[in-house]
Amino acid sequence: MGFLDRSRIIAGAGWNRWLIPPAALAIHFSIGQAYAWSVFKIPLEDSLDISGTASALPFQIGILVLGLSAAFGGTLVERKGPRWAMFVSLVAFSTGFLVAALGVATRNYWLVVLGYGGIGGVGLGIGYIAPVSTLMKWFPDRPGMATGTAIMGFGGGALIASPWSTEMLKAFGSDTSGIAKTFLVHGLAYAAFMSLGVVLVRVPPEGWRPAGWTPGDDAGKPLVTTANVSAKNAVRTPQFWLLWIVLCMNVTAGIGILEKAAPMIQDFFQDTASPVSASAATGFVALLSLANMAGRFVWSSVSDVVGRKNIYRLYLGAGALLYLTIMLEKDSSTALFVASTMVILSFYGGGFATVPAYLKDLFGTYQVGAIHGRLLTAWSVAGVAGPLIVDSIADSAHESGDTGPALYTFSFTLMMGLLVIGFIANELVRPVNPKFHEPEPAARAEPAPPEETPDPLPAERR
Repeated sequence: MGFLDRSRIIAGAGWNRWLIPPAALAIHFSIGQAYAWSVFKIPLEDSLDISGTASALPFQIGILVLGLSAAFGGTLVERKGPRWAMFVSLVAFSTGFLVAALGVATRNYWLVVLGYGGIGGVGLGIGYIAPVSTLMKWFPDRPGMATGTAIMGFGGGALIASPWSTEMLKAFGSDTSGIAKTFLVHGLAYAAFMSLGVVLVRVPPEGWRPAGWTPGDDAGKPLVTTANVSAKNAVRTPQFWLLWIVLCMNVTAGIGILEKAAPMIQDFFQDTASPVSASAATGFVALLSLANMAGRFVWSSVSDVVGRKNIYRLYLGAGALLYLTIMLEKDSSTALFVASTMVILSFYGGGFATVPAYLKDLFGTYQVGAIHGRLLTAWSVAGVAGPLIVDSIADSAHESGDTGPALYTFSFTLMMGLLVIGFIANELVRPVNPKFHEPEPAARAEPAPPEETPDPLPAERR
């Protein structure tokens, strides 16, 4: 396993740091397929005779395991290095698709949940955090832009996966045999693409800095520190848990739409003069993926200028107002619905891309990857809560005879309330108390000299 060892990927002199974002994108574009899961919902419901809530379970479990594997594996990823982590992600994510293919082929629904959700979820979590601390070490001068560039790939994965999966289902069929073949092709193709990131990734040599940049250049910005906090100490601070709430609320409000995007827009406008077709719904999924992807780069880059706290005020405050707009306008305008949900999804994606830089501002770069992994447990909770809220309320409303926007009115009201809670939590974030800071490197490395004691013997007798 020497090829995967961290010592094998220390960059040599003259290595171009701009090769690192493509390495990260190779992983994130692949695992970002998770956001295209809604394409498989109706085919799975029809072929396996399961409900909308059940068809969401593999996705929910995948996001749950993503957060847990990121939390428990974060420190290991920091120690083993990004190449090892990317390889683990490749194996787990691809294996998850192969197991899910077997589950569909044998009509074993729980094998689909185990494969895509359980095994594949490990690939999602390890792959998601693998490049984060590496990117911030290569781009300490532009952390928001750097992490946004890579994490943009996760949001944009569905932009490729959604139409690709749709075309394969048309070619292979949307029965169990066709879905199984589609999953099989996914597993093999993504393994090949992710291997590019495994080969390309590098870490900077000790003490490396970008030309013209020194630590502390941006220390005058609000909430930005030059100190470091360990992962162990970070979870003891109120700042960590406030950001946990912020991330959880923002993710819950976006992921509920994303997971049910294709059937949602069809439900919303089914009783209007312009109902949405299945192919148009697939296009809607692709548009949401584009907004999710663009938001991760655009908003995180803007955060380098306006600050992380201000950009989260936009995500949470404007997001709540957009949900209110959708509830008031209902099915009066397809264009307004699409535009509003696209902006909400851009805030959703931007929140993911900005949070590593927010953590770096508060806790430093010392163990930011491990801290980020622990924070992603908020994503685990949101990944279950968001789809559960939307799917279960829609299923219940459908059984009561409701149609159109009425299927989603209550769940959208809940999402608006969650965003308000997140807005308040963000307002409460303050700089970390210095008692949680790590000692300076010199203080850790050099013990204090012993005190001199006077020699009891006179000089003439020594």
